[in-house]
Amino acid sequence: MNYICYDFYEGDDMDIRVLEYFLMAAREENITKAAGFLHVTQPTLSRQLMQLEEELGVKLFNRSNHSIVLTDDGLLFKRRAQEIVSLADRAKQELSKGSKELSGVIVIGAGEFQSMELISRVMSDFQKENPLVTFDIYSTNSPYIKDRIESGVFDIGLLLDYVDISKYEYFRLPQKEEWGFLVHEDSSLALKDFVTPRDVEGQPLILSRGNFNSSDLSDWFHKSYSELNIVSTYDLMYNAAVMVKNKMGVAGCIKLNCVYEKVKFIPAQHLMENNTVLVWKKTFSQSPAVSSFIEFAKKYINQIT
Repeated sequence: MNYICYDFYEGDDMDIRVLEYFLMAAREENITKAAGFLHVTQPTLSRQLMQLEEELGVKLFNRSNHSIVLTDDGLLFKRRAQEIVSLADRAKQELSKGSKELSGVIVIGAGEFQSMELISRVMSDFQKENPLVTFDIYSTNSPYIKDRIESGVFDIGLLLDYVDISKYEYFRLPQKEEWGFLVHEDSSLALKDFVTPRDVEGQPLILSRGNFNSSDLSDWFHKSYSELNIVSTYDLMYNAAVMVKNKMGVAGCIKLNCVYEKVKFIPAQHLMENNTVLVWKKTFSQSPAVSSFIEFAKKYINQIT
């Protein structure tokens, strides 16, 4: 793969419109269809995409008679283009409102935690007072959330407090999150009150992507990642539960208020509980909607603790 230097903001050649053309072509994988959605001619779109490739100095698409498919460089560029278009759209929304009433989109990246129940109540009450404010919630893992906060795509993250939060502004939520394992109801582990490292030693493991390196979980196993029998990783709990249901293995996870067919949650012995934290980037100018929501959330949670 070639090294690409993405300089989006200098020069007059590349603009948001070209990025939108590129993203539509990548989505449709067909120049004619993409041109139709964009209300431009097929030759115009083809020319714009070729000029974009020339400007970047890389090939973004593999072309055939009937379709176009992103190259590896194209996939990397797509991710950055999506971020830039999203940020531009949000900036336009925030700056174009003529009303003095608070408005805008608040983007939150969140893991799957029981504390999302509390955050949902905060969001609901905040939106009742500020009906023009909307939320985009992305359910994903901690590394992805931190990366998107750093790049400015996410305004706020909901993370476990074991992550390095020294680079963020944050406040801690009161609810404890309990670690354990999803096991099949036919498993001998389903009869236990808790599981020990020895209980799961040698078992096929399904682990949350990005969570193993937490000090609590890795120390609990007393083994390195390479020493464990990991058959799959996951981001979303439902997918892990389905794999456990079909006897792929046992899934290390945080307890949620969910019931899955033929699957049972068993706490892990002596595995410390974690709080969650709401985090946002230090020394970063937030939109009025985001700043207001953060202050609202702080007061809301302080009142119930």
